[in-house]
Amino acid sequence: MPKTRRTIHSVVLGLAILLGMLACFAVSAAPASAQVVVGVSVAFGPPEIPLYDQPPCPGDDYIWTPGYWDWDGDEYFWVPGTWVLAPEPGFLWTPGFWGWNGTAFVFTVGYWGPVVGFYGGIDYGFGYFGHGFEGGRWEGDHFFYNRAVWNVNVNVIHNTYETRVVERNVTRVSYNGGRGGVEARPSAEEERAAHERHIGPIAAQTRHVQEARADRSLRVSQNHGRPPVAATEKPGEFRGNGVKPAREGGAVRIENNPRVENKAPREENRGANNPARANPAVHARDLPPAERAVPPHTGNSKLDQKYSQQQEKLAQQQARDRQKLQASQEREDQRNQRQNNEAARQQTEQRHQQQTQQMVQRHQQQSQQLERRQAPPPASHEQKKH
Repeated sequence: MPKTRRTIHSVVLGLAILLGMLACFAVSAAPASAQVVVGVSVAFGPPEIPLYDQPPCPGDDYIWTPGYWDWDGDEYFWVPGTWVLAPEPGFLWTPGFWGWNGTAFVFTVGYWGPVVGFYGGIDYGFGYFGHGFEGGRWEGDHFFYNRAVWNVNVNVIHNTYETRVVERNVTRVSYNGGRGGVEARPSAEEERAAHERHIGPIAAQTRHVQEARADRSLRVSQNHGRPPVAATEKPGEFRGNGVKPAREGGAVRIENNPRVENKAPREENRGANNPARANPAVHARDLPPAERAVPPHTGNSKLDQKYSQQQEKLAQQQARDRQKLQASQEREDQRNQRQNNEAARQQTEQRHQQQTQQMVQRHQQQSQQLERRQAPPPASHEQKKH
């Protein structure tokens, strides 16, 4: 690969990772922020939502997060629906959704909060029928499940009730707006929900998406809208009895999905304006290798040497920060494995994700500050004349 192309690829990848980190940080760090639209645009919409059965709920206070189509930079891939332990009592999941913004399809990230907000009017099924939520309710610190909507074994989970729901205008379209999309707008209550205190996808969900992206069978070019793993009992578990395949595939518009025809992806669906929807790293060990900055060439050998030493010192300091954080996170992970406490493990991973993002942002700020200090002073008016 030519050097110029490698450089462009590195810039694109770095931009994708940064956008993903900033998106997740914006949701999790701001207690009163609206939903975050990820900086990824796709020229054509995702396939329809496939039909699948819901695996049984694995335990108390698990919330169903429906499956959806995600984008990996080349094509859509299916993220299986799964049960996720609520990050805190009283929190419900608002699914993310694809929407047409007038020029392309963009993805709005889902979030956890006390009220289910707007999810594009998309009928994901299982209590998420386009608006509102029918899967259950919190009573104090315990979640009560609607057996008419969710698959719950009453011998395992005793907090249940049954309220039948009649679906109207059933559709499997998976995006809002645009040609053939769902025509829905948020209600006043849904808009308020987006501005209440909420947090973004937790570490278990991030890991789940990463596993789905790595599974070739979940790509639309391979499954043609009918993923072999449509739903799982727990995040990231794509094997075993808890896996449910699609009973019926979702329609794929062949003319708009070049990968399904085994053609090369169109250029407007690739490149710097359309990177993969990156997920923020959970642990320090998940981060890509740090890139060394190129020291400026001032024409003054002593000054160049000084700048090079400053950059080397900063790189060593950041490497120590990373090693220290990685060691601390690994010790906590080992302790959680010995205790075998799923709730504690999820809380720890969420904290690790925040620690990792904060370190990355701190290192970026340090590098930018050093770069500004080493930048040559702007030429004066007299210098420009000569």
